[in-house]
Amino acid sequence: TMTMTITPSPRLSLLLALLVGTALSFAPSSLTSIRQQHAAQIRPTSTLSAGGFEWEDPTSDQADPGVENPFKNPDLLKSDDGSDELKVDPARLLSPRLRGCNLYFIGMMGSGKSAVGDAIARRMGTYNFLDTDDILERATGMTIPQIFETEGEEAFRDAEAQVLDSVHAHVRCVISTGGGLVMRNQNWSKLQTGLVVYINVDPEVIMQRIQGTDRPLLQTENPLATMKALMEERRERYEQADVTVEVTADMDVEKTVDMCLRELHDFIDDNPPAWKQAKAKAQSDGLDWVN
Repeated sequence: TMTMTITPSPRLSLLLALLVGTALSFAPSSLTSIRQQHAAQIRPTSTLSAGGFEWEDPTSDQADPGVENPFKNPDLLKSDDGSDELKVDPARLLSPRLRGCNLYFIGMMGSGKSAVGDAIARRMGTYNFLDTDDILERATGMTIPQIFETEGEEAFRDAEAQVLDSVHAHVRCVISTGGGLVMRNQNWSKLQTGLVVYINVDPEVIMQRIQGTDRPLLQTENPLATMKALMEERRERYEQADVTVEVTADMDVEKTVDMCLRELHDFIDDNPPAWKQAKAKAQSDGLDWVN
């Protein structure tokens, strides 16, 4: 991992530091590359030639992993010993169903995006976890509060957008984003290249979690009122997410992760790829689907 420290400087220097120092900081690890190589060895693919290039046919039975929603599969609902635990971790089955698509977690500061995203990536086993705030801090050698103080919020938002611009080029990633990142149209368009998950937590619950916080935007006379105002300002964007997970005060990280996994599996069921819909229609009409 490349690290670098910079002296607080004008806005241009901050962005230049990002361009120079960020790339290696969040590149997918060698462990993931090994996992992907192993998966390629054990899963045959169907390739076609077109225009001098080889590409994997997404409509072939080999390319389609055929993994079902574990929450709707009775054979996976209970383990052999009769307990309520699933035989197979739903997170392991989510990875092949996503087919490399990134997961982006959005929501207010303190909503648990990083903790939940990291836990999901670990359970999936084949995805990397990335945190845009963490990447930004490592790239600049400054904390988020320091960036706000020395460079201002606008420069921070520019740098945040630069990080997202680099991160979204990768695949098989679970990405936790800053709370205000969704407010720029250019950022929102990049989030929509993956599946967007909104972690919705009441402001009162968030404030209990982050008591004594040094979050720059909450350094006001009434942090709770500020939090509510920010949430209202961002609500329209948050609610455009593909999946919304309502988190209550009694839900810990594990329960929130389980809820996210269920909602994601259900979303994939409800939004199959166009080719899969065409295949199902052809088969229901008694037509042969030629791979």
